[in-house]
Amino acid sequence: MISLGCAKNLVDAEIMLGHLRQAGMELTGEASEADVLIVNTCAFIDSAKEESIEAIMDSHRDRGMSKKSDGQKLIVAGCMSQRFSKELGKEMSEVDAYVGLDQLTDIVPIVEKVLARNRTGEDVLDFVTPRPTYIPDYNTPRFRLTPSHHAYVKIAEGCNHPCSFCVIPQMRGRHRSRTIDSILREARQLVSEGVRELNLISQDTTYFGMDRWQEKAGPRAKVDPTRGETLIHLLDELQKVEGDFWIRLLYTHPAHWSDDLIQCIARNNKIARYVDMPLQHIHDEMLEKMRRETSGQHIRDLVKNLRAGIPDLAIRTTFIAGFPGETEEHFETLLDFIEEARFDRLGVFQYSQEEGSRAAKMEAQVPPAERKKRWHRAMKLQQKLARQRGDAQVGKSIRLLVESPTHGRSQADAPEVDGRIILAKPRTVGEFADVIIRGHDIYDLYE
Repeated sequence: MISLGCAKNLVDAEIMLGHLRQAGMELTGEASEADVLIVNTCAFIDSAKEESIEAIMDSHRDRGMSKKSDGQKLIVAGCMSQRFSKELGKEMSEVDAYVGLDQLTDIVPIVEKVLARNRTGEDVLDFVTPRPTYIPDYNTPRFRLTPSHHAYVKIAEGCNHPCSFCVIPQMRGRHRSRTIDSILREARQLVSEGVRELNLISQDTTYFGMDRWQEKAGPRAKVDPTRGETLIHLLDELQKVEGDFWIRLLYTHPAHWSDDLIQCIARNNKIARYVDMPLQHIHDEMLEKMRRETSGQHIRDLVKNLRAGIPDLAIRTTFIAGFPGETEEHFETLLDFIEEARFDRLGVFQYSQEEGSRAAKMEAQVPPAERKKRWHRAMKLQQKLARQRGDAQVGKSIRLLVESPTHGRSQADAPEVDGRIILAKPRTVGEFADVIIRGHDIYDLYE
């Protein structure tokens, strides 16, 4: 299995592997030993699609060196398969089958069918169905690909937001939340297995539970965060799970934050003082074009309220540089806001003109060279701010989760995307430790 893209895609890969393993199939880390290769793809932006296509072609080329080269099969799964299986089926005859996001739990019979099939003179198998509806449950088989001390918990799937730059709702379907009971059962099991960090993920974690209320109230009803099961209720219940662990909140949307949610995080000590909240821009004209359902003033007030309400909070965000119609004035406003807000963690994407999105058809597309130039300017500014933040950490005592004998992560550092704390001496992986910070580079701290 080769899994690309985000943590949500990784959970999909874990579910497929869990079902295969439960059926008695042996997993291998060596492609040359495999009867079947599965490439779990991403199609979020152009660079992700290119990486996915490269992985598919590399897997096909490697079949020539495989011990099973005469019959090794290649299956493509994930977002790119869900979105482009018809087109890819015509252009990439090397692939034996395409699997969509609704076929994760059907992977065993699909693999068996592919293995039993003679491709001579036959077309590629396409199992993809439109508009996925699947969501995992607490007892869904998984073979975790993360280290044993942290795990991703997918609390919902799909997205209802109309962002003009994004095609995720077209790929993953409408937002559909799991029940709190289902998530609690999974959380208790993971903690009992030694997991010290539960990373809550979905396309929009702050929308959790609201979809069920809106289904009853009608599609045009305004979202009411006080009705039914919500993220607040979920976090309060997860706090009660016995054990020493962190709960990390990823992929939140600024439109659905509330004072009650801020207070919930502040009162629950197991919730990491960390918020991942992609903002994308700050200028009102850009936010409107992006269809972000919020305003620049709302964002400014929210950042202020988050920091006032949750002591020692680290905020991670992302922005888009070079969105259609973005002028130098718009971009300067964004740079000013980055310097003003001083985010603890920040990433910038160059705008990607996604086929099928509203933004792809907009006029005043910013040339790629200008997008890259603006990206460089934003990241240069963030590097300056990151150094200043590092200076402020020197001398502080920080609790961390040991990731390897040589480094760990604090509450301010999510897996894969944020910085590390380099340890002065080896420590036990998967345990918590308190260290004094003695130095730093741009993004990493040193004990």
